[in-house]
Amino acid sequence: MTPIIPTTVTTTTPIVSWRIIPLTTNNAAMNMAIDEAISEAVAAGSSPPTIRFYQWSPSAVSIGYFQSLHQEVDAGVAVSKSIDIVRRRTGGGAVYHDTNGEITYSVIAPESMFPKDIIQSYHVICSCIISSLARLNITATFHPINDILVGGRKISGNAQTRRSGILLQHGTILYDLDLDTMFSVLKVGQEKVSDKLIKDVRQRVTRLLDHGAFTKEDLYHALVAGFTDGKQWGEGVMALQEIQRARQLVHEKYSTKEWNGRR
Repeated sequence: MTPIIPTTVTTTTPIVSWRIIPLTTNNAAMNMAIDEAISEAVAAGSSPPTIRFYQWSPSAVSIGYFQSLHQEVDAGVAVSKSIDIVRRRTGGGAVYHDTNGEITYSVIAPESMFPKDIIQSYHVICSCIISSLARLNITATFHPINDILVGGRKISGNAQTRRSGILLQHGTILYDLDLDTMFSVLKVGQEKVSDKLIKDVRQRVTRLLDHGAFTKEDLYHALVAGFTDGKQWGEGVMALQEIQRARQLVHEKYSTKEWNGRR
């Protein structure tokens, strides 16, 4: 009997094509609603893994899912300065998002595409930001759990959640920093808002403008290059169903006192 010699079967990992949604500007409720609408669409298989870049207008404060709105934000100051307030689906602390001061990103994809270990998954995605800054000749490092430092000072903070098999990570990259407005709207306690505190924050935080005469467009193009490096990708837009769902979420969730003031 002639022996049967098994043939070698070569398997290849499917190439995932990413949708890149270019830089847009939205209010706080819409920014968070878009993240959730895309997460639902990716979970349903109707949309591909997505990376999007965005800004906030008007400026806004986002608070972490588990935080108390009344303990973290001076709502009266926010209203007087036309600053939006929104609760995120992700954890972490309160963040002031200045219209001119940052670019925010979101990565939305099946969690199976990332390490199960939370810190490792942060490292994978934050490495894209490190790569982006390297394109501007800025050396950055990942600082667990979820920060990126330049010269030992924080330039990016990030937050993540995993629901329905989908990983959502979003974060900010500081271009500029308006400390006066930030301290006026966040409840730091007036006795703590001193020259010493402001000096301390400036020693712990850095911004892109501290490292060169960069424009925000320079930062954006570097981020697109860093996040798409090694990926198959195409520039895209939100599907109609995602837009409709986002508008529904703005109305029913992210602009409501029930959601934003739930804690």
